[in-house]
Amino acid sequence: MEMSESATQNGRQRKHHTSWNMKMNQRKHATDLEIESEALLQGSDSEVGHSVPRVCYGLKDELGNVCLLLFLYVLQGIPLGLAGSIPLILQSKNVSYTDQACFSFVFWPFSLKLLWAPLVDSIYFQRFGRRKSWLVPTQYLLGLFMLYLSYTVDSLLENDGQKGPDIVTLTAMFFLFEFLAATQDIAVDGWALTMLSRENVGYASTCNSVGQTAGYFLGNVLFLALESPNFCNKYLRFEPQTKGIVTLSDFLFLWGIVFLVTTTLVAIVKKENCKKSKPNEETQGVMETYKLLFSIIKLPTVLTFCVLLLTAKMGFSAADAVTGLKLVEEGVPKEQLALLAVPMVPLQILLPLIISKYTAGPRPLDIFYKAFPFRLLIGLEFALLVWWTPSVKQDGGFPVYYYIAVLLSYAVHQVSLYSMYVAVMAFHAKVSDPLIGGTYMTLLNTVTNLGGNWPSTLALWLVDPLTSKECKGVEGQTCVSAEEVGLCTKLGGSCVTALDGYYVESVVCVAIGFGWWFWLGKKMRKLQEEKPSAWQCRRTK
Repeated sequence: MEMSESATQNGRQRKHHTSWNMKMNQRKHATDLEIESEALLQGSDSEVGHSVPRVCYGLKDELGNVCLLLFLYVLQGIPLGLAGSIPLILQSKNVSYTDQACFSFVFWPFSLKLLWAPLVDSIYFQRFGRRKSWLVPTQYLLGLFMLYLSYTVDSLLENDGQKGPDIVTLTAMFFLFEFLAATQDIAVDGWALTMLSRENVGYASTCNSVGQTAGYFLGNVLFLALESPNFCNKYLRFEPQTKGIVTLSDFLFLWGIVFLVTTTLVAIVKKENCKKSKPNEETQGVMETYKLLFSIIKLPTVLTFCVLLLTAKMGFSAADAVTGLKLVEEGVPKEQLALLAVPMVPLQILLPLIISKYTAGPRPLDIFYKAFPFRLLIGLEFALLVWWTPSVKQDGGFPVYYYIAVLLSYAVHQVSLYSMYVAVMAFHAKVSDPLIGGTYMTLLNTVTNLGGNWPSTLALWLVDPLTSKECKGVEGQTCVSAEEVGLCTKLGGSCVTALDGYYVESVVCVAIGFGWWFWLGKKMRKLQEEKPSAWQCRRTK
């Protein structure tokens, strides 16, 4: 990832366990746009300098580089997928939503990596390679970290009935894990712009989309399916067993070895062009980059837009962050929820292509404004879906028509989500100062991602305080704290939910969302009327 002419590309946020892992796709498309917007500014490992005539390369000439890039993005998706699977595992162990809120900080590094990306872009060993200086040690650390986690994660996730999973240690471990993955992402995105020639640099975004999606699928969907005893016994075994085909520790150990072996091969075999070929390939100083970011934020139009981006997703937080976990709580198998993402892949590929036709004009945020209330109403539909779930549960699981209803709900949600997201990305590209396009796009995308992170964490944290429970069978006993829940059970009663905080949140979030849409949404639309000069950063030479 690069800053300014060598600008650091922004963070894909993480996916995250929000409503069936939708944010993975947001990250992917954000980075695709950034790679394409910066590709024309970059040189290539295949080009040497101004004095040498540029050679045209076909795809066959650089097939090895394309395959390497694709594989690096696959590796990038594995930590994202694994981190996204942990909340579903925790939910199956009946952890509190306060614990889920704590663990949700794991997904913040991909939104905050702009803070250290200039360091990755500016500090390196020229002889070893600008990108390899960070890629190789980071991937080694990821591999070693996976090996370490493979020996400790089971004990951290243990639930002995009295003491549940060690959420604080898990959060710290996986936060560091995702921090390393975000740093690897910066290095890979930056190398993607120079590894391929200008004729083929467009394949970088394709490698990103396909590779990261494949890695996320392996680390999330495939892992959850193979880890589930029910799924394996039903579809993959002749004789039932109590465990799945793989465990989390097995999966971490396998990919830890893969990371170490492949990183060693990249360090030894793949050479990075270290010649300084073009002026625009020189890195800016670290302080210059941070000063540039600050000067962009000080622009009144940018500051207003950032505030709007940071608050726009409050209305969707309950639906996006809590719905999937509530379905697991109601008995929907976590692997089945993960597998529902598979039939959505064609839709997620087609939607940006279709929606971009309507956002290519001078007012892309009009699509954002029109899709906003529909997405809010879908949040209420999600709440109804959760409420309906217990009534259709059967001894053998859930009927086919239930999963069809969930799939259709998800599909409609994706249409509104992509309409808003593609519109915002188009507006970012429209207003970004072309002289510092990479840094500008990175900043706006980072703010967009943060605007989704903090409401999700807050929504998870508020579920428990807003939930009201009573002790059924024991008069005068309450179920406010864990100790009271244990005492209720000890006295022969059972704690039942009188009012679920999720439903309270769903209504409140939708009300807040409509308030934002009515007052601030119009202000966002008016930003499209600002002159281009209002978005341009005045830099002193």
